[in-house]
Amino acid sequence: MINLTITEALEKLNNREISAVELTQCYLDRIEKFGADLNCYITTTPERAMADAAASDARRASGDALPLDGIPIAMKDLFATRSIRTTAASRMLENFVPEYESTVSQKFIDAGTVLLGKANLDEFAMGTFSKTSFFGAPINPWQIEKRLTAGGSSGGSTSAVAGGLAMGATGTDTGGSIRFPSAITGLVGMKPTYGLCSRWGCVAFASSLDTPGPIARTVDDTALLLSAMAGHDEKDSTSSTNGFTYNGPLDSILGEGKKLRVGVIKEFSDVKISDDMKSLFDKRIADLKSMGAEIIEISIPNILDALAAYYIIAPAEASSNLARYDGMRYGLRVEGNDIYDTFKKSRAAGFGDEVKRRMIVGTAVLSSESYDVYFMQAARVRRLIANGFDSAFSQCDLIVCPSSAGTAMPLDAGLSPLEFYALDLFTVAMNLAGVPACSVPCGLASNGLPLGIQVVGRRFDDMRVLQLAKHIESVANVDNRPTVIMGK
Repeated sequence: MINLTITEALEKLNNREISAVELTQCYLDRIEKFGADLNCYITTTPERAMADAAASDARRASGDALPLDGIPIAMKDLFATRSIRTTAASRMLENFVPEYESTVSQKFIDAGTVLLGKANLDEFAMGTFSKTSFFGAPINPWQIEKRLTAGGSSGGSTSAVAGGLAMGATGTDTGGSIRFPSAITGLVGMKPTYGLCSRWGCVAFASSLDTPGPIARTVDDTALLLSAMAGHDEKDSTSSTNGFTYNGPLDSILGEGKKLRVGVIKEFSDVKISDDMKSLFDKRIADLKSMGAEIIEISIPNILDALAAYYIIAPAEASSNLARYDGMRYGLRVEGNDIYDTFKKSRAAGFGDEVKRRMIVGTAVLSSESYDVYFMQAARVRRLIANGFDSAFSQCDLIVCPSSAGTAMPLDAGLSPLEFYALDLFTVAMNLAGVPACSVPCGLASNGLPLGIQVVGRRFDDMRVLQLAKHIESVANVDNRPTVIMGK
């Protein structure tokens, strides 16, 4: 059952070949066996999972099955879950138990999913390897003995799905935090259009960039999860009235006389990537061309400035959002001599180095001396990048580009903070522009590790993004079954 996709599992559940209780127990057994090795969960919820599964079987028996009834998933530990610890992988929230449910997690409850637990991540979603987690880094199931990164910040989610410790998972993508970890773990990761999925109840990092999205093994499974997540939410002022509906296998976007213009970004051609990434990217472009797509070189002039703009805007918003963690209302409190001393001691003890670094940078660029020089310039660059995407989409229908420069690196790679930040080069621009982007496996590198490429579309063109991603998935044909990846 571990190798079943969500689509396959739903068919077997509906045909009564398996029960939700059996499926859930299978995943709980695997968590028990491999959970410590992968460190992909912060909190597991076996009692809740079995109760969810029993309720699912009861609904199916009475003919009232829900869209995702009985599917066991992992919830990134950034989404508030009522009566279940929600930590954001930080000591600051180590013992925080919400009395409310995030909109996304409530939507999955309403769809009938089974909650296996809360997935590990970078602290407050700030990082690229999930190494900043207070609970330790999750491990990539591919070549597990080498202790490779599962990416970040959604590294726990990708580790769980790739290792067969969840059928699907939620993630959040602020600068590539769904797409990068999905790419290096052989999964499909979707950053939807900004506003398509509600942020209410999701611990905030950078509010104008944070985008909840799904992670799964196949494109159709990803579309199925996105259909459950998406929808307008009155509690989120940035929530769009646009929806997303998945009604079965994704339709073909190529062939049978259909014309599709696929853009390749000129500015990325000079960016250093691994030989394997270049070779696989060229092969997938050739595949698309052979299937009838017209390949067009497009230009987004300021896209290489996206990294600098992102690392001004995101820390600035983080500085504002994290101001609420002061040891007074909730979270960690370390008593000081007075209120200011309590602030300082609580924050010094509660936040890790990376969070402190970004808060300091963010506070600096928001200061009266720096606001016009840094923050407003970054905002102008952001507008230019969004305009660049608009201009590019007047020439093409969809864009493809690498999701990363290479394969997963060891957790002890010894990169500096700036080198970590540079890993986001291929992903941050899509967050700044708010456009949808999906990373899909494009093949295996010479070292046997997976690589991914992104499909990028216009705002709210999420369905067409997924349709092209499915074509790439079909020709790449990467075997990402958990028992194959882990050899057991």
